[in-house]
Amino acid sequence: MTDQTEPRRLSPDELRTLFLFESLTDEQLGWLSEAGYVEEVHDGIVFNEGDEATCCYVLLSGEIRLCKLSHGELVEINRTGQRGVYSGAFNAFFGANDHKSYTATMQVTQPSEFFVISAETMATMMNTWFPMAVHLIEGFVMGMRRTNETLGERERLLALGSLSAGLTHELNNPAAAAVRAAATLRQRVSGMRSKLAMLADGTLDATKLHQIVALQDDAVERLEKNKDKDVPPLELSDREDTLTDWLDDHDVQASWDVAPVLAQAGLDVPWMEEVLTAVGPKYLEGAVRWLMYTIDTESLMNEIDDSVTRISTLVGAAKQYSQIDRAPYQTVDLRELLKSTLVMMSGKLQGYQIVKEFDPELPAIPAYAAELNQVWTNIIDNAVSAMGGSGTLTLRTRRDGAYAVVEIGDTGPGIPEEIRRRIFEPFFTTKPIGEGTGLGLDISWRIVVKKHHGDLRVESEPGRTVFKIVLPLEPERELESDPALLA
Repeated sequence: MTDQTEPRRLSPDELRTLFLFESLTDEQLGWLSEAGYVEEVHDGIVFNEGDEATCCYVLLSGEIRLCKLSHGELVEINRTGQRGVYSGAFNAFFGANDHKSYTATMQVTQPSEFFVISAETMATMMNTWFPMAVHLIEGFVMGMRRTNETLGERERLLALGSLSAGLTHELNNPAAAAVRAAATLRQRVSGMRSKLAMLADGTLDATKLHQIVALQDDAVERLEKNKDKDVPPLELSDREDTLTDWLDDHDVQASWDVAPVLAQAGLDVPWMEEVLTAVGPKYLEGAVRWLMYTIDTESLMNEIDDSVTRISTLVGAAKQYSQIDRAPYQTVDLRELLKSTLVMMSGKLQGYQIVKEFDPELPAIPAYAAELNQVWTNIIDNAVSAMGGSGTLTLRTRRDGAYAVVEIGDTGPGIPEEIRRRIFEPFFTTKPIGEGTGLGLDISWRIVVKKHHGDLRVESEPGRTVFKIVLPLEPERELESDPALLA
């Protein structure tokens, strides 16, 4: 920029040739002529995105380009040489307490000349000459902002309500299973006490009791080895039939009730012969019942353990998702955040194939964890809605230089090209009325771009839609290296 001790002014007649001022009175033009000044810029940047907005620039001659920061690079959004176009602090007349910064970076592509009005001058001019217009515009802007904030909160609450309902359902299943298993376990323990009294009534010598205990331990060990094996139903049925026949041959009552429990534990006829040898025919019935109760009890305890572990996992995922008891800004593992979101949304993901391709070498990054979880939730929810009941949801993480990349893809019908550029606009939605507010992707964009200085983009074609969330690995270093990010 040139350094002029006494800046050049524009006359009222020259100002009237600019479409922005053509309707002003002679008195207003005279005041503005004294308040503003002409500034020449030969090359380079006029102002940076994020800098304090101190001036409004009206182009008199030359050419400008406006750029926005995306993924660490300046992306051109407009280029013009039209005389009279303006940029900068043109909204300086809004509330005095409202922090204002340049929303884009403006450069000149050739020597250019501007009529410059300071933010204070713009505020005084608008509030003095057009007070009603200022009230109307400010009311409209503030109203839109409040509406946006209110609906944004509603969007968060709706998402939270949906997740809470899903979490409650997921918690209910293992909790109910644990309650049922505990009730049955009480009955089995009672039966064991009864059979123990029969076996130890004084007529069974200590050696045989030790043998039964050894067989009991062996039965539990076999159960542990077989619990994760997927035995074909036909093979299991054949085991049960063989054991039923053996039990009937040895006068064991209700063999149909005992055989399935023994077969599930992997016990067979040779093993039952060992029991017969150990206790003899007289005590076989009591010993078999004792062993059945032992196996049943162990199975029930395994079921309770699995159920409680599932509950603990769900609670842990909920804490990870909501970031309870954690600092808002912290170093986080993106893979863990994605996993906790999948657990929280598991109720919605029934019927879908989930593919996880997580880079094990991806480093942790500083971030607002709870807000990133909201981003994953919004995008996954849209993907599920697009696929309509079946399809493949793919989550992928990778490193791209100084950035971490999270990709969330679906196999839905895709986003038509004519609306793709609008999906991040507030209130824009393709869902039926009442099913969406159109703020999910807008909120996600603001969290990723504004709060984390990253980038959010989409690639889409029929059968493949991928949202890419790009986050800096070291945001502090990026902010230091590029002041335009300090918005």
